[in-house]
Amino acid sequence: MKKVLLGLVALMMLNSTLAQTVIGDATLPNNKTYESHELILNGAGLREKLWFDLYAAGLFLEKKNTNANYILEADKPMAMHLVILSGLLSKKKMIGAFRDGFENTNDEATIKKLQTKIDKFISFLYEEISVSDRYDIIYTTEKGSELYKNGKLLGTIEGLEFKKALFNIWLSKDPVDDDLKDDMLGI
Repeated sequence: MKKVLLGLVALMMLNSTLAQTVIGDATLPNNKTYESHELILNGAGLREKLWFDLYAAGLFLEKKNTNANYILEADKPMAMHLVILSGLLSKKKMIGAFRDGFENTNDEATIKKLQTKIDKFISFLYEEISVSDRYDIIYTTEKGSELYKNGKLLGTIEGLEFKKALFNIWLSKDPVDDDLKDDMLGI
């Protein structure tokens, strides 16, 4: 009986290990459920600056896809999962990174049109950031783009156009990090 019980425990531990992906010092789930939406990890990688790992990021979709343009245009549930890995990433630097990300990956007309929504999204980043904090950006047609920190909803921005501008940061033709983009696309 002991051997059977030990075998079951070992199998459960193996199963839970297989349900996760290790990226740098972060462990990301291979699946995320948001309300009724089942999402799978499309790919994951590290955002690095110089020789520091700033955060691990995972892209979650309903089905695996390597086409960034399709993902950006899709009005389908998807999520970005970020795990902070460096104490160098402060609230001020995160706000600056998002502002730069929006401006560097979207054209002026889009920025001008979405400026109020961008400012509102940036205002959600009011809390200090610590190593191991987890951010989820979850998009659904029903609600828009929701930002969570450690499971707590910080705010929501409606609209597909905003989602495209936001996900452009990581998936555009000129993303914040080319290697991270490729890793999240699984290519």
